[in-house]
Parts: sequence; C-alpha cells; structure tokens
Amino acid sequence: MRIISGSHKGRRINAPQKLPVRPTTDMAKEALFNILNNRYYFEDISVLDLYSGTGNISYEFASRGTQHITAVDSNLDCLRFIDSTSEALGFTIETVKNDVITYLEKYKTKADVIFADPPYDMPLGDFEKISELTFKNELLLENGVLVIEHSSQMNLSHQTNFTEKRKYGGSSFSFFYNQ
Repeated sequence: MRIISGSHKGRRINAPQKLPVRPTTDMAKEALFNILNNRYYFEDISVLDLYSGTGNISYEFASRGTQHITAVDSNLDCLRFIDSTSEALGFTIETVKNDVITYLEKYKTKADVIFADPPYDMPLGDFEKISELTFKNELLLENGVLVIEHSSQMNLSHQTNFTEKRKYGGSSFSFFYNQ
C-alpha cells in the first residue's frame, strides 16, 4: 500500500503478512479521497477510522494534514503496527482496542468523517448496525459523512441517511451524510 497525497506522498508501507487484513486498494482509496477533497479541508476535520486494520486510511488522512484521527480495531497486532508506523511518520493517530460495534454503542467520539472497512464476510446486520449506531448516537458532526466499504454485491441503500454507492471493482463505498 502507498500514501497517495500529502506530506508523505508516494511513501510505500509494508504491513506484516500475519495481519488479518484486506487493505483498501490504492485505486479505490484515491477515488474516495477525490470525493472527500471536494467536501472537506483535511486540516480542519476529525476522523474516526473503524476496523482500521493496517491504518491505510488513517495514514492517508494524516499525510493530508488531519490532526485528529482515532483508529479503532479489535486486533492488537494491527494497533501496534499503526502505532509504530504513526510514530515513524510523525503522525498523531490515537488507537483504541475495541470491538467496533461495542465502541459505537459506548463511546461518543464525534467526527466529521467516519470510515468503516469491516470484513466483507461480516453479517449484513452488523454492517447495518454501523450506520444505525452512528446516527442514533449522533457521532457525526454537522455536514459529516459515514463511509462504509463493502463488497460490491452488498446493498445498504435501504439504510437511513444513505446517499450514494460508488463501485470500484469488487469493492464499493456507501455514503451516509449528516445534513
């Protein structure tokens, strides 16, 4: 994986093979950040990265100037990798070890952008809980967006606040805006 833009543009990051992850492809990540770039000044926002895995999305935000990033994952090895990579790159990414659904139920971390990249084989009901809990607990700031990455075969358009789905090969992003 590589950082596409910002202070660390072009930097390659090699995650250990033992991590149980499927990082967002560079093509999909670039498309996502083109969409977000038209809506936000990255230096002025806060980000909650759910199912953060290798930290791929968090690094991209940090490279573009975002200072307030919280990465949540249940895998301690993933979080250790994010911590060591963040330190090496000079990023300020806070890591939290927790199950994401439990985190969304208990904690009230508000953010401008919430990005969730759960395992594609996770039950549909758990995908739905991500958006339900985000809006029920008012975790998005005004004009914020929840982006859920999922298999292109999955359809989340029936969820409240769903706005659009963008497909990139076998992966898609569903956008839920708080307007």
